[in-house]
Amino acid sequence: MFDEPIRVLLADDHPVYRDGLALLLGSIPGIDVAGTAATGAEAVEKAADLQPDIVVMDVGMPGLNGIEATRRIVADSPHIGVLMLTMAEDDATLFAAMRAGARGYLLKGANQAEIVRAIQAVCHGEAIFGPAVARRVAEFFAGPAAAAPDDTAFPQLTPREREILSLIAAGRTNPQIAAALVLSPKTVRNNVSNIFAKLHVADRAEAIVRARDAGLGR
Repeated sequence: MFDEPIRVLLADDHPVYRDGLALLLGSIPGIDVAGTAATGAEAVEKAADLQPDIVVMDVGMPGLNGIEATRRIVADSPHIGVLMLTMAEDDATLFAAMRAGARGYLLKGANQAEIVRAIQAVCHGEAIFGPAVARRVAEFFAGPAAAAPDDTAFPQLTPREREILSLIAAGRTNPQIAAALVLSPKTVRNNVSNIFAKLHVADRAEAIVRARDAGLGR
């Protein structure tokens, strides 16, 4: 049991979902909805002002997305736990959220009990994943070890270009790469064009073959 109510900030750009979740959580003993935010920028501002215990964060929000908002909140207030509650099921978004500092990741199909349990777990400092997400995380770490990438491969590429090439080799699309690295789609397109030119490849398929031969994207 918690001695004090868990203070929660809800960040989601869909007002019906956000307000409904606020009403639902506000009716749960031991949880206090300290505020709501409709954008990532507003979430960062309100987290700094309200200092909640937990921020329940959507990923896809206008302007500043949930991943970058999480990164800023955790950097400014590392004691605040961030729980992602999103429709995004792809691995790129999941691992980008974890790298940004999120302690939990639930899909929006989660029921009331799962959301409350996740909030409590994150408040206790635990990492928490929804059942479907947890299976993918387990499979990722239980998979066979791949050969280590050759760090000397493609010296003509910048570190950012190597990072993007690795994601291309892992089968990520440009929009997924943009979301994972918190870059604009135009920036990703420009980097991809530079990569193709530097590697003297004609298309994405050829770039993937070259990258995987060097151990990237495994």
